Amino acid sequence: MTSPDDLEARLLALGESVDVPAPPPAGVARAVRARLEALPAADRHPAPAPPSAPVRRARRAWRVLRPGGHLRRRAIVSAVAILLALFLGGTPVGRAAVTQVLRLAGVELEIGAPGPLPSGLPEPLPGERRATLEQAREQAAFPISVPAGLGEPREVRVGDGGRVVSLLWPGVRLDEYDGTLQVVFRKELGPPWPEEVPVAGASRGQWIQARHGLSYLPRGGGQAPVRPRAAGPTLIWQEGRTGLRLEGVDDLQRALEIAGSVR
Repeated sequence: MTSPDDLEARLLALGESVDVPAPPPAGVARAVRARLEALPAADRHPAPAPPSAPVRRARRAWRVLRPGGHLRRRAIVSAVAILLALFLGGTPVGRAAVTQVLRLAGVELEIGAPGPLPSGLPEPLPGERRATLEQAREQAAFPISVPAGLGEPREVRVGDGGRVVSLLWPGVRLDEYDGTLQVVFRKELGPPWPEEVPVAGASRGQWIQARHGLSYLPRGGGQAPVRPRAAGPTLIWQEGRTGLRLEGVDDLQRALEIAGSVR
């Protein structure tokens, strides 16, 4: 294939080899002047014709590309991007068309158009077993807290070698884990969309009011995720190193009170 440099060199050589006979410049000038003087005065300076459509388009393109035009082009691109973001983020149809991923406190929220809710019995976490609160605190590498708003848990479970500690009350579950290193849980969410809420003692939290699919990602990431299960309304937040997900409390204010009572 001929390179651009080779093509340029060949064209220049071809141009130099072409012999085009031309009249003497002085003779051409005299002939042009004689013809102009023979024309009526109005025809010597005709009014400029309006530009054709291709010329108008070329002028518009030049105005965009000329010095300073890139700023105008960037402004146009930014305006289009803003309008697109407003459409995608402001309408349910637009939000459903785009899947967004949000990570908070060791939880990955995949927000878009999830499929049907998982069915069947939930699977236990790898190596999950019952323990006392003291035993759980000895095995976990992060602080374990108990919400005063719920009192002592009815049951404590330790999973995946102490990576997750679950405190259980009737219909309510509080998972605690290291929320700083890896994604521990993954949620698939559709509308209604999660809501960012203030949590006492934490910078922010996410409130998920709808039922959704929840899966667990084992330690190290080498194993397949634990089969997704359907989870109820959940509040997610982080305190220090500990990520927390409170599941089973349907009312947001009640969930925030419980979260604020964690000690």
